[in-house]
Amino acid sequence: MTGVSAPRRALLGVALIGLSLQGCGLVYDALQYVAPVATDELDAICRRQRVQVGMAVEPFRPFVFPAIWTDEGSRVTGLDVELVRHIVDALSQQCGRPVTPVLHLVRFRDLFLHLSEGKLDLFVSAVPSNMPVRAWAGFAYSIPYFQHGGLSGITRRPDVADRIRQRLQPPSEASPGMTADAQVLAGLAVAVQDGTASQHYAAANLKDSRMVLCDSLPAAFESAEASADPAIDVILGTRPVLEYMVTRVKKEWQLLARADGKPLFLTRAQYAVVMSEESYRLRWFINTVIFRLDESGQLERMRARWLDEPYAFPRRAAVEGLPFDVEKMVSHYSQGECRADRAR
Repeated sequence: MTGVSAPRRALLGVALIGLSLQGCGLVYDALQYVAPVATDELDAICRRQRVQVGMAVEPFRPFVFPAIWTDEGSRVTGLDVELVRHIVDALSQQCGRPVTPVLHLVRFRDLFLHLSEGKLDLFVSAVPSNMPVRAWAGFAYSIPYFQHGGLSGITRRPDVADRIRQRLQPPSEASPGMTADAQVLAGLAVAVQDGTASQHYAAANLKDSRMVLCDSLPAAFESAEASADPAIDVILGTRPVLEYMVTRVKKEWQLLARADGKPLFLTRAQYAVVMSEESYRLRWFINTVIFRLDESGQLERMRARWLDEPYAFPRRAAVEGLPFDVEKMVSHYSQGECRADRAR
């Protein structure tokens, strides 16, 4: 092949090999990509003796409380933290050696990103597993550890509460086409936390409301109570969290209710542990842990302990809380701000 350059000779060689294999039906086999064998994520946790756990840096009481500083260092507690402790105990038993939880407190909206980047093995923060959210596609959820969740709202203005009750007519008296989720909040300024289920629900359903995006629930409270711009009529959020806040912390606020006094749910939700879609063994393992906690009655005791019992969360954090990187303390207490949703 005098006069033919080396690269051309190489390409001609590949073509000739392809032609010689074509009659044998081997061209596809010769060029087919062979995927690497997937790493067993449960064995990897056992080898590391560490499990990387994500949790929202914003407080979601009683699931995740604000972090505190103790004599032993920074600690965070809550129902989700107790669940993580049970998971870690089961992992230690499975691995035959102690497994340490490494807690990563990040913004809720960033938890899915951190999981997709492989920085986390799992995360919890009252995440609903039954919400049709495009941004949450491609992830896997455990069986529920909390069944009776959902989205609701609160207000500190009696006139707004009365207006909503009046709009919630019985179905036989409602205007044609009126639906509770689409109309009762029409014309009102509704605050939601950026990246959470409440924001995704509002974007899909509350077309006639003015949306206010807040970086955290504390930011929404602060903005509304300071009568800051943009004004906030209603805060939309996780029902158990809102109920905890108005009964124990923000007693000047009230839950939205129907005319008969029954609570207003905009949708129902159940909360689960979030993992990578390909973490099959870990998902089976976590499902088994939650199932056994439920069958033994421990899950119900946990719910009652955090939702019903009187307690001081700093004391529980000092005794049973999980540690996290002290450098995260500053961001934990940075509750952010609120702004009008310009995308609507």
